[in-house]
Amino acid sequence: METKNDYALRTDLYQLSMMQTYVNRGLQDKKVVFDMFFRKIPFGNGYAVYAGLENIIKYVTGIEFKDDDLAYLGSLGFNDKFLDTLKNFSFSGNMYSMDEGEIIFPNEPILTIEARIIEALLIETSILNIFNHETLIATKASRIKEVTRENQVVEFGARRGHGLNASLYGTRATYIGGFDGTSLVEAGRRFKIPVMGTMSHAFIQSFDDELEAFRAYAEENKDNVILLVDTYNTLRSGIPNAIRVAKELEEKGDRVKGIRLDSGDLAYLSKEARKMLDNEGLNYIKIVASSDLDENVIADLKLQGAKIDVYAVGTRVITAYDQPALGGIYKLVEVIEDGVRIPKIKVSDNLDKILNPGRKKVYRIINNKTGKAEADYIAKYQETLPTVGKKLLLFDPISPWKKKIVGEYRAIELQKEVLRNGQRCGPYTGVEQARRRCQVSLELLWEEHRRRINPQTYYVDLSEELWHLKKDMIEEKRSHYNDG
Repeated sequence: METKNDYALRTDLYQLSMMQTYVNRGLQDKKVVFDMFFRKIPFGNGYAVYAGLENIIKYVTGIEFKDDDLAYLGSLGFNDKFLDTLKNFSFSGNMYSMDEGEIIFPNEPILTIEARIIEALLIETSILNIFNHETLIATKASRIKEVTRENQVVEFGARRGHGLNASLYGTRATYIGGFDGTSLVEAGRRFKIPVMGTMSHAFIQSFDDELEAFRAYAEENKDNVILLVDTYNTLRSGIPNAIRVAKELEEKGDRVKGIRLDSGDLAYLSKEARKMLDNEGLNYIKIVASSDLDENVIADLKLQGAKIDVYAVGTRVITAYDQPALGGIYKLVEVIEDGVRIPKIKVSDNLDKILNPGRKKVYRIINNKTGKAEADYIAKYQETLPTVGKKLLLFDPISPWKKKIVGEYRAIELQKEVLRNGQRCGPYTGVEQARRRCQVSLELLWEEHRRRINPQTYYVDLSEELWHLKKDMIEEKRSHYNDG
């Protein structure tokens, strides 16, 4: 049973204004379908990583209007009839979603809500907030992990996050995206993420000299001795003192786990540090690097032959430094009247902003010969798609003359029912499960879709039935509003 939360008013004013209009006109029980999706992959990447589903479920199932919430809304001018409706409000609709950690692409429904109009409207702001934030961070983390590959990468960014919750749930998203641990203790406790850490410059400065600081830390933290070596002079002081402490620990049967470089020429310093450590028989000591790292800096370090074992990434992942927003969308695509489903469409001069109408299913098409994903395929909900065997026509929905026929394939339906009548109907998705989903889904992509710079476009295609429905609805709407 989900616990109630204090998030009822975390919605935009116009949602409540529209909700009151429906209530006053007796339309509050109108059934609708909304799709949540995004239009453009962030960071110039070839894919995005879906994160935030568990947070969305907890929010949606925990909404409750308390007395002080209702009093405040009354002070804004909302009427008693509407406030009485909110007193017993709870989400009673259905939610369909891709798995958290799934690899996702533009213009496909990631999450679908089927509910009363007032329920669907109320939750829009917060579920987009969660989706946009956590998916953005998970995608950035995956980009970084794609570069570090066999090297560990740890999130060190809590102090730079945009608020306490942003840091906490951002850390969770980095782990889903492929990071190996975090420095944030609460994230370790709450989400069972491995916790890692070193020491600060202030710790070293607080002692009379660097060697004394290293010895004190090593004595009190025998299982986690990672020494920060750049406070004064990395090669002349920090590493020699780290070597001295490492030798002293060896005599006691203990070991220094690593050293950390936090400034200077990381490529040069890491290579020199590796030589110095290896010359003393300390090849087991790992070299950790921090200092405003991201996928581009790390790629350059690797090209320069840097001898770095663990990358500690902070600001540039937890803030999604080079792109501040994902731009997720939540749009009405269907109205249900007397059991009849009526598809809806938004028409725009911008082709990218024209909606795919109606309730839909999304499939990932896997070529049986290669084992790789060919495209994602969106079909009308009522369509029956052969999931194995028969040939399938794929075509670009914007440029339909670009066609491809896939022979032996299997189709994986991506959305699952996660809430039925407001109640969870699937198992809890833990962060480890979401992380594995991300890794498995990435393996289905060609390397060309995964590359950091100028990735090959992964296509999201429409079925012929959906394409014709969309085309006919566009023509009907343009004809209707252009008459006269």
